[in-house]
Amino acid sequence: MRRIPLPVPRGEYAVGTTTFTVYDDREETMYCAPGGRRRVPARIWYPADRASAEALPRTRHMSEEMTKALARTFFLPIRYETIEKDGRNRSACHTDAPFIEGRRFPAIFFSHGYLSFREGNSYLCIELASRGYVVISVGHPYEALLTEFDDGTGVRGAKHVASRLYSPPVQGMAALLKFMKETGTNEALAARFDALQKRYCRFSIERVAEWEKDTLAALKYAKERFSHIIDFDCGVGAAGHSMGGAAAYALCQDEPEFVCGVNMDGAPFGDHGGKTLRTPFLQLNCEANRTSAARVFLRHTQPVYHAVVRDMQHLGFSDMKHFISMPSQVGKLDPNAAHDAVCGIYGAFFDAYLKKTGETPGFDGGGPATITAYAPDA
Repeated sequence: MRRIPLPVPRGEYAVGTTTFTVYDDREETMYCAPGGRRRVPARIWYPADRASAEALPRTRHMSEEMTKALARTFFLPIRYETIEKDGRNRSACHTDAPFIEGRRFPAIFFSHGYLSFREGNSYLCIELASRGYVVISVGHPYEALLTEFDDGTGVRGAKHVASRLYSPPVQGMAALLKFMKETGTNEALAARFDALQKRYCRFSIERVAEWEKDTLAALKYAKERFSHIIDFDCGVGAAGHSMGGAAAYALCQDEPEFVCGVNMDGAPFGDHGGKTLRTPFLQLNCEANRTSAARVFLRHTQPVYHAVVRDMQHLGFSDMKHFISMPSQVGKLDPNAAHDAVCGIYGAFFDAYLKKTGETPGFDGGGPATITAYAPDA
């Protein structure tokens, strides 16, 4: 397996990290664990003092159990012994690094993709933390590849859960693939997608609402435990990859505390009938998936942006581009060029609407992304 250089954070801060688990009061609704109580694990990355943090060892990226789950489920050639030996299993962050005393930073709540995992977008989260954000990545048990809790236990993704995303699976996938090649106005494409999800993706619609609740549980916990490092006065941001991006879009529609958000290559699954988006929003896509995002560009009272990154594929928006050389899955774009482009777009967007450093994002021109701005239409 070709060794791909890992990205180095470019922000002014070192990055600390820790984990927590929320024992939520609500009932577990996944079919594989009925009647229990929902547990929501999260990892938090935060700005840390450079001198204090860099004296500490770097944090492990993936457990041995996680690498085995990736190999077992997706046949990815990632061996724990190899990445431990060559250093790729150490992220540019430091476990339990001291907080910066007297400083509070804006927070972004992130959700992973379906059958990904809590640390599946860690390089992006670390970069954002180095730029002065607290980033909390929320895990979604039974719908992650493997969910690991603070007590050392873990649960795998539910059996046959992937086949429930489209029902019936063959017809649903075929209909979606056909739709991805369609053209038309945003209104026509949004109506077509909504009809498809209501016919084939009822489970996905239901689960987006549950992922919103997971994020709200993590938000409540963060207010109780991390108010000394998070500035909640300016609201919080939502972000996510794939299904997690759909949850971010739903949170920005439904929850006033979320003042801006990013959907990274996710189709906007969910019940959006009659709703209006009242926050600035950014939709990131690879070229293959841009059609499904049409709903995002309609019925909004604040600016919405569409960034399409060329030579990317769906998994290229995750950390996997730094571990596997599979252009059909991660795209042809150089992994670090892809990382820099995505981080730059994220940073410009959240700087404008969460840090409020300017009226509009200062997106860099050129590069591998084409960015379109949609003025409010509602």
